[in-house]
Amino acid sequence: MKEAVFIGRNPSVEPDLEQLVHEVALGDQDAFAGLFDAVAGSVLGVARAVLRDHAQSEEVAQEVLVEVWRTAPRYRPDRGTAINWILTLAHRRAVDRVRSVEAAAARDTRAALLDRTPEFDQVTEQVETRLEQQQVRRCLRTLTDLQRQSVTLAYYRGLTYREVAEALALPLGTVKTRLRDGLIRLRDCLGVTA
Repeated sequence: MKEAVFIGRNPSVEPDLEQLVHEVALGDQDAFAGLFDAVAGSVLGVARAVLRDHAQSEEVAQEVLVEVWRTAPRYRPDRGTAINWILTLAHRRAVDRVRSVEAAAARDTRAALLDRTPEFDQVTEQVETRLEQQQVRRCLRTLTDLQRQSVTLAYYRGLTYREVAEALALPLGTVKTRLRDGLIRLRDCLGVTA
C-alpha cells in the first residue's frame, strides 16, 4: 500500500483557531497570517454564496478579515467557536452589502422617476384652462350682440378692425368703439386689473 503524499501543509494538523484568535487579539501578526490562511477560503465561500458576485465577494472577504484583526479582543469562546464567529461576521457583512446595493438601486430608480416627472401637473393645467374658458364664455354673454360679434371676429377669428367692419357692414369707427367697450366690460367681468 502506498503512503499518501501531501503538498504544502499536512491536512491532518488543523490549527487551533481559538488560540490563533487569542494571539491575534494580542496583536500577533504571525498568528493573524496563520488564521488568515485557515479561514480565508471559508470566508470567501460564505460571501460568494450570499453575493453571487466574485469581485464583491472578494471585497467583503477582505473587509471581514480586517474586522477579525480589529475586533479579535471581543471574541468570546464561551459563545461559540472561532470559525462560527468569523463566518457569522462574513455572512452579516455580505448581507449588509446586498442591502446596500439594493438600497442604491432603489435610490437610482426613484431619482430616475423624479427626472421623468413633468414640471407641471397636466390635469391641473387642463382644469384651470377649462375654468378660464367657462368664465370667458360667461363674460362674453354679458356683452351686447355688436360687442360680442366684434370681439369674437377680432380675437377668435383673428380679423383686423377693417375686416371686422366689413364683415358686420359697419363703419370702422363704430367697430373700434364697440371693441373697446366690449374689452373693458370683459376685463371688469373677468376681474383683471389694468
